[in-house]
Amino acid sequence: MKNLELENIFIPSKIPSKKLMIILHGRGDSSEGFTSLPVFLKMDDMNYILFDAPFEYFSGYSWYPLPPDQLPGIVYSSKLLTTALDELFEEEFNASESFLFGFSQGSLLTFEFGARYHKVLAGYIAVSGYIYDDQKLLQEMNPNVKNARWLCTHGTLDGVLPFETSKGQIRRLQNAGFEIEFKSYEKDHSVDRDELSMISEWMKETLSRVKRQS
Repeated sequence: MKNLELENIFIPSKIPSKKLMIILHGRGDSSEGFTSLPVFLKMDDMNYILFDAPFEYFSGYSWYPLPPDQLPGIVYSSKLLTTALDELFEEEFNASESFLFGFSQGSLLTFEFGARYHKVLAGYIAVSGYIYDDQKLLQEMNPNVKNARWLCTHGTLDGVLPFETSKGQIRRLQNAGFEIEFKSYEKDHSVDRDELSMISEWMKETLSRVKRQS
């Protein structure tokens, strides 16, 4: 993909379609770190765009600085993602058939950016992350996003971002009417193969719902 606000790797679908999966990596990683994801998801009609975060971080990139200075970076990255996705959804892809996937820092952006974005996607997948400010998110989110499909997963053995923190935040969003499915895995701060199989089935089910409703 050329002329977007963020550097990226684009992996086209094997079967032409307007479906798109947007992938946001974690701190210190890059788009290269998730290029094998399509192999595990096994969705021949899905296009993939893997973004590089805007800030350099050692040998990789970061979406925002470490605590307690996250907010300016979150806001800046969200603006860049808004511009990039607006361009992608202008003609080339359908937001209603697309997914936002984030791991770790990317998971935070899936919530902080995805829930505020003015277009509603088919689904949102947040893996091993947390929310910067769940109460503010509820106040500022696109109200139509609340009823979209959300999937959040976290490892019970995560030593980087505590499981209980993520679980508590998701529970508060659920209590506020946010339709989020939360799944735990006996894993550390990583992505599990069984988890990817589940995500693939969840995406396929979501797309079948979209098709029935259209």
